[in-house]
Amino acid sequence: MSLESYMNQIGQQARAASRLLAKASTKQKNMALFAMADALENARPRLIEENKKDMENGRVKGLDSALLDRLLLDDARINGMIEGLKQVASLPDPIGEISDMVFLPSGIQRGQMRVPLGVIGIIYESRPNVTIDAASLCLKSGNATILRGGSEAFYSNQAIAEAVTAGVIAAGLPEHAVQVLNTTDREAVGMLISMPEFVDVIVPRGGKGLIERISKDARVPVIKHLDGNCHVYIDSEADLEKAYAIAMNAKTRRYGVCNAMESLLVHSEIAGDILPKLVTALQEKDVSLVGCEQARAIGSVIEAASEEDWYTEYLAPKLSIKIVSDMDEAIAHINKYGSHHTDAIVSQNYTKTRAFMTEVDSSSVMVNASTSFADGFEYGFGAEIGISTDKIHARGPVGLLGLTSQKYVVLGDGHTRDN
Repeated sequence: MSLESYMNQIGQQARAASRLLAKASTKQKNMALFAMADALENARPRLIEENKKDMENGRVKGLDSALLDRLLLDDARINGMIEGLKQVASLPDPIGEISDMVFLPSGIQRGQMRVPLGVIGIIYESRPNVTIDAASLCLKSGNATILRGGSEAFYSNQAIAEAVTAGVIAAGLPEHAVQVLNTTDREAVGMLISMPEFVDVIVPRGGKGLIERISKDARVPVIKHLDGNCHVYIDSEADLEKAYAIAMNAKTRRYGVCNAMESLLVHSEIAGDILPKLVTALQEKDVSLVGCEQARAIGSVIEAASEEDWYTEYLAPKLSIKIVSDMDEAIAHINKYGSHHTDAIVSQNYTKTRAFMTEVDSSSVMVNASTSFADGFEYGFGAEIGISTDKIHARGPVGLLGLTSQKYVVLGDGHTRDN
């Protein structure tokens, strides 16, 4: 079968499955999620063996440590996938929910019903756990999904796909509710994003280059974020113990994730009190540091930051540091250089934190908390399909509600319009 024929078949199967999923009961969908969890548990040894193939291929290809970390499947991450499935199953089903029902002067009632988007195509790199996140959220929200993982995770994704399909079938749902492409041909991506007759929304997850290409070439709507240039601002009225813990966690918890801090902003009044301690601790973790002249005057190991550094999502043990004169300068810096993903303030001043929340134009704004919390699982969504920095339809971690739309419903009793 040619690639074009294969992709058309995948699209037709997804569209047919979406019609059935849209009317599936909550009980059926939850049964499928629990069955997927059981199938993953039973397949644990095979998942780890298949992932070893991907890890070895990644090392041969020279993938860096951050990408290899994203690619790894171990017992802890398989446990996380299983827990994510169970948490999504425990969430309220949004489909069919009617809100804002009101009586109008004409006598009719008008409201809005939540409905699935239809067929969602998801293109992602490295992280095989995305296969489960995407499958669970799309299924619970009544959407069929077509998944195209990166070639570097091919064996892992195919093994996970078998468990997903087993769960779907066990619950009596359409076999093609979740389809993982079995090809690494790059042309499959171009075809997937050019099938509006079969695909309603595309969600790309990966590097900036991939997302820019998808956004440029797609013929269907795209839910996206280009990068995660996240900031932590330590205010003059910060609790310095909290500030130290938050900054270290935001940067060093994991380097290759989009919610990691890439720039640290410190108020000039307390920079001398906290920056030396942070610099020492970051050095001990082999984080390379660049910064402005004032920061370099405090920390001699800090190299000069370029203009490009302030815009950069490193996804690596590297951090930019800037000393600011006040919160307004911090906010201006974030809104200019940031990617509208996640930014945090550490301060005990309520008025300042309220202003920061209002004025920082990002999809998530943290107060006295690490940027690492910008995550669908941590937000109680069970998982996430991605983190959107767009402003239309969905913004921030995209969970069940972000994968639905609404239609107006009108209730009458023989009502007719007179004019």
